[in-house]
Amino acid sequence: MASPDLVGTHLARVLQSNRICPYLARSGKAVYLRKNRGLTADARSAELMKDPGNDNMESSANTETASRSFTWTSRDGLTLSGREWGASGKDASRHPTILCLTGLSRNTRDFNDIAAYLQNSGYHVIALDYRGRGASAWDPEWHNYALPVEGHDIDDAIEFLGLKRFAVLGTSRGGLHAMAMTHRYDADRMVGVILNDVGPHLEMKAIHRIAASIGKKMDYPDFEAVAEHMEHTLGAQFPSFSKQDWLKLSRQLASPRDSGGCVIDYDPALAHTLVGWDDGSPTPDIWPLFEGLGKIPVLIIHGEMSDLLSRETCEKMLTVHPGARLITVRGQGHAPVLWDQETQQEIAAFLDRLSA
Repeated sequence: MASPDLVGTHLARVLQSNRICPYLARSGKAVYLRKNRGLTADARSAELMKDPGNDNMESSANTETASRSFTWTSRDGLTLSGREWGASGKDASRHPTILCLTGLSRNTRDFNDIAAYLQNSGYHVIALDYRGRGASAWDPEWHNYALPVEGHDIDDAIEFLGLKRFAVLGTSRGGLHAMAMTHRYDADRMVGVILNDVGPHLEMKAIHRIAASIGKKMDYPDFEAVAEHMEHTLGAQFPSFSKQDWLKLSRQLASPRDSGGCVIDYDPALAHTLVGWDDGSPTPDIWPLFEGLGKIPVLIIHGEMSDLLSRETCEKMLTVHPGARLITVRGQGHAPVLWDQETQQEIAAFLDRLSA
């Protein structure tokens, strides 16, 4: 790991603040609760492909891929959850593992499609649910829904998953985690970053939109009702989505209840981290985080309709990091869902260059 001195006083203050933005709002060792714990990442990936078993198996749309859930324990005793897709193919060992980090209130299902695509391309893919999201336990103290605490959880997962060489695909909040991680991991270990619709300047109108919706409506009679609500609230961000697209998105966001109906998969107390973000105050300077990416390859994915990441910010990012590559996903806003083949191919091509 890089020296903590590299972070600097300003960066430390930024990371400790709950006022950065909703995406940066604010333990024993992790335990990998699978029969193959203790294996290296490559060995565990090979074991998964050889014998995927049937515990918590999922199939991604239009693919014949296997994934499996795992859990680890946070430093303060919460059981946290993730999902992994084992690599296939003779060249798998030369690829970095792909670590997928979600948005503020999202979960590992957001990565089902891109993970399946990358798995079929020979990559070992891992996605993590932050505390209070997806299958991870809720934290009784909402202040712990914060970047520093989540950063510890991510670091512990990396250690116990045995990730020696990896690239990060971070959507929204996950991208800000990726930026912070460059100050904790050397470039020969964390070898690349994909930022999905996030950057060092975030538009306040998007923050206000998100703050107005988080934790407000959690329960629905069925997935069709979730889809209708998502279309109503996010239609301007995804104007080309069909009814089937909205239904697919609803199944990423929500889970069925045993008693009937379905519920959005995060702790509604997450909304407390957004209080005060409609007071017109400016967002803090996050450019020092992005500048840390200068030593590794970066792919920036920008949603054409995004209200969070502007084209102007993207252009400045390319100036600050001349080696970065920018792609725009047409007809999608915050954040691109990574379902389309063109975007998947761009991601795979970027990752292939890290393996060369």
